[in-house]
Parts: sequence; C-alpha cells; structure tokens
Amino acid sequence: MALAAYTIVVFNLPFFQHALLRMEGGWNTWQLTASAVLMMLGVDYFFYYVILYLGRFVGKCLITLTMIGNAIMLYFVNCYEVLVTAGMMGNVLGTQYSEASSFFSWTLGAYALLLGLPPCIYIFVRKTDYGSGRRFLNRTGCSVAILVTLALVNMSNWTWIDQNATELGSLIAPWSYIVNTCRYYNSSMKKKAKEIQLPDGRIVTESRDVCVLIIGESARRDHFRYFGYSRDTNPYTANDSLTALPAVAAATNTISAVRAMMQPAPSDELYEILPNYLYRIGVDVSWRTSNWGEPPTHFPNYVKIGQLRELYPNADQWQYDGILLCGLEDEIRACDKKKQFVVIHTYTNHGPTYSTNYPPQFEVFTPVCKTVEMSRANHMELLNAYDNSIVYTDYLIHAVISQLRNIPDCRSCVLYMSDHGESLGENNLYMHGLPMFMAPKEQTEIPFLVWTNDKSMKTKHLPLVEQYCLYHSVLDFFSIDSPILDFSKSIFKH
Repeated sequence: MALAAYTIVVFNLPFFQHALLRMEGGWNTWQLTASAVLMMLGVDYFFYYVILYLGRFVGKCLITLTMIGNAIMLYFVNCYEVLVTAGMMGNVLGTQYSEASSFFSWTLGAYALLLGLPPCIYIFVRKTDYGSGRRFLNRTGCSVAILVTLALVNMSNWTWIDQNATELGSLIAPWSYIVNTCRYYNSSMKKKAKEIQLPDGRIVTESRDVCVLIIGESARRDHFRYFGYSRDTNPYTANDSLTALPAVAAATNTISAVRAMMQPAPSDELYEILPNYLYRIGVDVSWRTSNWGEPPTHFPNYVKIGQLRELYPNADQWQYDGILLCGLEDEIRACDKKKQFVVIHTYTNHGPTYSTNYPPQFEVFTPVCKTVEMSRANHMELLNAYDNSIVYTDYLIHAVISQLRNIPDCRSCVLYMSDHGESLGENNLYMHGLPMFMAPKEQTEIPFLVWTNDKSMKTKHLPLVEQYCLYHSVLDFFSIDSPILDFSKSIFKH
C-alpha cells in the first residue's frame, strides 16, 4: 500500500493535472477524482502485492525496475510533454544508443536518484511478511471487489473515460509504458510477420536512370525558405532549380512515417515496400542510413553509418550525415544495371541536441542551444540550432545533386521528404510523437523537394502531397509498367 500511495503521489501528478483540465467541475469532478485515486491505489496495490508474493526476491527486483522506469517517464512527461503511447514505446525500444544518449542530463539523473531510488531502497530494507496463501487470496480478492465496485459506480462516466482514454492512459505510471510496450510488440509482430507481395512489374525503357530518395528526420516545412520562412535556410540549393511541394506526414514517429513512404497506400497490412519491390523486378537498390525504423529490407546493399565510417576513416564529415554520401558517385558509376534506386536515411534534424548534428562551419545562426532540457532552453537559441541543422540538410541535398550532375548520360532524380515535423516549444510541446488526432501542424507539415535533370519530367502543382505518393512517383520516374502504379498519385505530369 505504501508503494501504491507513493506511485500515485509522486509519479501520477501529470495524470491528475491533465484530467482536471478536462473535467467540467461540480460534484462529478470530485467523484471522478476520488474514484481515480481509489482505482489507481487498488490496481497498484494488487500489482505490487501479487508481484511480491509470487516473485519474492525476483518480485522486488521487478518493482525496483518499475520505480526507476516511473521516474524516467516522469522526467520525459515534465520536460518534453510526451504521451507514452504504443507508438512512443516503439520509438523508445527501437532507438539507437547514440540517439538515446542525447537525452542524458543531470536533471534526468536527479529524477532517477531522488524519486526512483528511495522506494527501491525501501523495498529491500523493509522486512516482508508474505503471509499465508489464504491471506493472499483474501487481500487480492478484496482489491478486485473494490475495483469492480468503483467501475460500477462510475458507469455514467464511462463515455467521458472512453473519450479521454488515449491521452490520460498514456500518463498513468507504470501502466502506460507496460501496457503500451505489450501493444507495440503485438502490433509489430502482426505487421512484420510476412510482407504481402505485390503484382509483378517490369522495366520497359533502356535509358540509364538513377533516383536518389533522401529521407529527412524531423524537418518541419515552415523552416524551409521555399515555403516562406524569413531566414535563408536553403542557400545551397537556391540555384538547383528545385520544385518545392507541401506535404503532410502520415504519422509523427519515424517507424510509422517511413513505412508510409515505402507503401503505395494507407493500410494496416505490411505490403511489399518500395525498395524490395524494385529490387525484385531488376532495379539495383541500395540503402545508406544513420537512422533506424525502416520496414524489413530484402536486398543486400544495406549500409549503416558505422560501416561507412570504417570504409572512410579519414572522411571530413566522419561524425555527421555527410559521410552517407562518401563513395556514392563511384557506386552509381560502377552499377551495371540500367535502373538504380538509392535511399539515404538521415538523422540531421533530430533533437534534442540539434547543435551536435552538423559541422561547425554550418553554424550560421548564433548563439545556439546546448542543453537537452528543451523546456528550459532559450527559445531563440533553440531555433538557431534547429535552423542550422536545416541549412546542413540543404547542403546534403545539394551535394547529392552535384554528384549526379557529374555523371554523364544519366537521367537523374533527387527526392527529399521528411518523415515528420518537429515541435519547438509551440504550446509547450517539443520534438514529435503525439498521436495524429491531436498532433499540431508543426509535427505533421513537412517539406517535399524534387530535382531532376530530365526536362520532360514536369511536376504537378499540387496543394498537398501525401507520403504514399513516393511509391507511385518513383515507379513513374523509372517508367515501370506495374498494376500498382497510379498516375494520379504520381507527382509527375503526363
């Protein structure tokens, strides 16, 4: 009971703050609040008691992990306004160490030590009287009976609970990350069980074609000069004759958004993704990445940034995304196939440490934010660091175009699209990951930039582009005859 009370008072304050903002006041608010306190006490008591009784020493270790997890969750909820949904747990579980380590701070350590450690010490210092099996059944039975009674008393509030379940449920420690971790794994296993093969396509032209898709990370549309931003964040591609199209993300997390880019249409099923499909019909495919989160790939030329660093130990941009371009021109020239598709999956605009994602010479806007605690950062310094990362992204796009221009007798295309946007303090929100139904435009409005040396390939003037258009646009560029190709979803005119 002490552990249950500690969990509510220390770790679940954000839940009650959010819940009270959504209540209408009066007697019903008092009833809902009191019921929530008692429900959470009952559930936590039941959980801790069962774990301790059945697990003994192992149970104590599990509860210890839970307390540390609660403290870490509280840090991210307070500092970044995150909601611990299934999608967010997918981000957490799939992230690389280099990305996770960028969140480390003294404040995070203080949360873990001052809030998470005391109950851990209490668990092991206090002598535990496990009691008899009869006592165990009585106590667990009583707690379940109380929970059922509270549920029946609040039947009139079930509609309100259902309407707010996603947001409020994501703030209840420890259940938000425990339940949503299980939900994520269950969903992930279903989707990745087997890729559904699409109808065969065929290459019908003999021209030498190269398409490079650059997948951006957390680049929001309104910070690109092409879309009216007051700062010149696109100085490198200014003379490259790019076409800029406004696009909308299908999700606010990397896994779901990249999957949408690789699919021909919205679906809960995992259909054959674009690079796998192209490879199967005879296109040379390669994928270079400093990021993560792509669906399963079925072609041999998949290269991570660590492998490129080993291949090019003396590269000037060894620790930045520029190394993804090392040897690219030579690889394209050496290809013996008529069609070649290259994916470059970048990390440049990911927070919270934007200032560490670009070389010093790209620090155009100063001073820059250095702290990982974005809510405490100077807003202008945060914007400066983020905008510098956009400038570096612009340089990378220009560098790819320049390499393709150096290859004669080659019909080339460069497509740049970000996976999702980024909040930079608007409405006290930071970074990304909110569920789509409540995500602000900063997290969903993304840029789509197009370049091609084929003057006959004209782009449509579209008011808004979905991420699924990439599939059809790439097939269209390669002139692939396929039942999947929908010309109405391609960005190119006919």
